[in-house]
Amino acid sequence: MELKPDRLAAQLAAEPLRPAYLVAGAEPLLVLEAADAIRARAREAGFGEREVFDADGRDFDWNTLDASFRAPSLFSAQRLLEVRLPTGRPGKEGSEVIAGYCAQPPGDIVLLVTAGDWSRQHGGKWSEAIAKAGHVVQAPQVRPHELEGWLESRLRQRGVRADRGAVQRLAERVQGNLLAAAQEVDKLALLADDAPIDASRMEALVADAARFDVFRLVDAALNGQPAQAVRMLAGLRAEGEAVPALMGMVVMELGRVAALSRVQARGGNLAAEFKAQRVWDSKQAVYRRALARHPAPRWERFVVLAGGVDRIAKGRPRPGEEPADAWLALERLLVAVAEPKAAALA
Repeated sequence: MELKPDRLAAQLAAEPLRPAYLVAGAEPLLVLEAADAIRARAREAGFGEREVFDADGRDFDWNTLDASFRAPSLFSAQRLLEVRLPTGRPGKEGSEVIAGYCAQPPGDIVLLVTAGDWSRQHGGKWSEAIAKAGHVVQAPQVRPHELEGWLESRLRQRGVRADRGAVQRLAERVQGNLLAAAQEVDKLALLADDAPIDASRMEALVADAARFDVFRLVDAALNGQPAQAVRMLAGLRAEGEAVPALMGMVVMELGRVAALSRVQARGGNLAAEFKAQRVWDSKQAVYRRALARHPAPRWERFVVLAGGVDRIAKGRPRPGEEPADAWLALERLLVAVAEPKAAALA
């Protein structure tokens, strides 16, 4: 049975523990909280022993998990066995071990599988077996247009009353960082004093928890969000970052899009190139939006321009390379990537 994270707590309270659970998705906070809820319910039910298996590579020995299914407990009559599967792909051997457990689960074991990435392509007989024996909880990323609704729900759960303007201000502050948002909501629950919160009071109560990091900076540009990219770049500069420290990621990502654009331009297999470039399913939409915005030759030029920004930042500009201000050059490049009409400015 499939569940959304916000329905899991009610389901756990309404029924005995199932033999198996899969919690998977790209949103770390939701995966963490759902897994914590299952762990807490297991402790309440007397599952006093917990074993953790990190299946984070091809070298993982699935026989150890299979042996643990069959072995008696040393310290408790009931055990929670947790498998951490970052890629969401157990492989043939892992799939058989998990499916075999779910076909005949022993009564003294609960299996919890957590995965950091998930899509329909990740599923298979093993996840179907978990869904049949227990529950599959999918925790996708909260999209920008969903963030305010998510915050409103979270505030209500914590007993905080906030008007629409206050929720909008909080959403602007956390910039999609759900871990920061959860911390701010918990803090508001302590500071609000049961009084309603408007935008001005929200401004005074919360800290600017936006994460101005280079990963999200590049994502903003690739997603076609020039204003957000400029704001993040200003935040990084204010935090004391240096342009050369940012350019490695910028050059790498632009090079990746340029490679994808070449394949697309010649009518090649874009899905195969995504795989070759090790682009996860959850990230492919970002690159597809970027590819739709510029032709292949322009992406090649962006790579060249990024190299120029890097040289300017390191004090080694080529003759005629302008502007001399590396921050301004990087800002122009990111805006050009995000907005086709601005491409001539870079």
